[in-house]
Amino acid sequence: MTHTRHDWTQREILEIYNKPLMELLYEAATVHRIFHDPNTVQVSTLLSIKTGGCPEDCGYCPQAARYHTDIEGNDLMSVSQVKAQAMRAKASGSSRVCMGAAWRNVKDGPEFDQVLEMVRTINKLDMEVCCTLGMVTENQAKRLAEAGLYAYNHNLDTSEEYYKEVISTRGYEDRLQTIENVRKTNVTVCSGGIIGMGESAKDRAGMLVALSTLDPQPESVPINALVAVEGTPLEEEKPVEIWEMIRMVATTRIVMPKTQVRLSAGRTNMSREGQALCFFAGANSIFAGDKLLTTPNPDVNEDMAMFKSLGLNPQKAFVKAPQPETVEATASKYHALGEKPKWTRPEHKIERNETAKQVAKAELKK
Repeated sequence: MTHTRHDWTQREILEIYNKPLMELLYEAATVHRIFHDPNTVQVSTLLSIKTGGCPEDCGYCPQAARYHTDIEGNDLMSVSQVKAQAMRAKASGSSRVCMGAAWRNVKDGPEFDQVLEMVRTINKLDMEVCCTLGMVTENQAKRLAEAGLYAYNHNLDTSEEYYKEVISTRGYEDRLQTIENVRKTNVTVCSGGIIGMGESAKDRAGMLVALSTLDPQPESVPINALVAVEGTPLEEEKPVEIWEMIRMVATTRIVMPKTQVRLSAGRTNMSREGQALCFFAGANSIFAGDKLLTTPNPDVNEDMAMFKSLGLNPQKAFVKAPQPETVEATASKYHALGEKPKWTRPEHKIERNETAKQVAKAELKK
């Protein structure tokens, strides 16, 4: 069987990222089909339960209080408002609701108690509940788990080296500590990043090193394309090309084979064909709804029309990545990769390659 690696190096990941695109797509699609149903994509809904007024200085975020953007702030939503939104999301095909609050960190008190009640309420709808509330302590993570939280999102954003170019009010170690606090509970981890902030391919690989060397690896990794917002420090950044998104999704899939790779912000600038290649490369989740917190997002009806044209089915809630097939079954199904695949541990490379060659030879004799 294939095994997840936790010893990826930046050089190895860069080699994968820079492969000829057709080779990269083939390898990523092969890995994807071993661990996931290629015709199933999870539809998630992201709700901004408290918008604006954040004290952080994240250069990409229009919710930072220090930037002059057109974002309208609002106080924490009520439990009944969130329930109504969640029910609409479920009726539209979403199996996961992620609630985001523009906080630097969670503070114990009435507002946090209200969020816990939101988690309990959505959990009763038989939907996955995710929260992104900023930094949490170990005790707060445990309380979220007790309320029924399924996942906690806390993105690393970029590599540790480039991070300080984007954010100064919170350190990289702070983010890793929050992930560690969540890991002490039964809540799954959702952590990814943003491309298009002026970083290099080396920085993108560095972010994937930080995520893939976590043990266990995050169950979800969102890949966002920067949506440059007027009034933020990154407002002049050019949109990333679709090929960069495809490469990032494919590389993430190879390096973290069991992870749910989430095609997140920036889809409004992607054609259906571009999104289809992202799904082929290993993306198996999207966010539906007219907004992702504060940035534009495709209409849910457009997404359902795309699903229909591509033959994709919305994934149900609480689906785990299946166990991989045996080396023999995989080789029989997909033939030789043409080289020793780097996405298995070294001791498995020769076994997989030799098995594939044997299958190929047997088929030639038929």
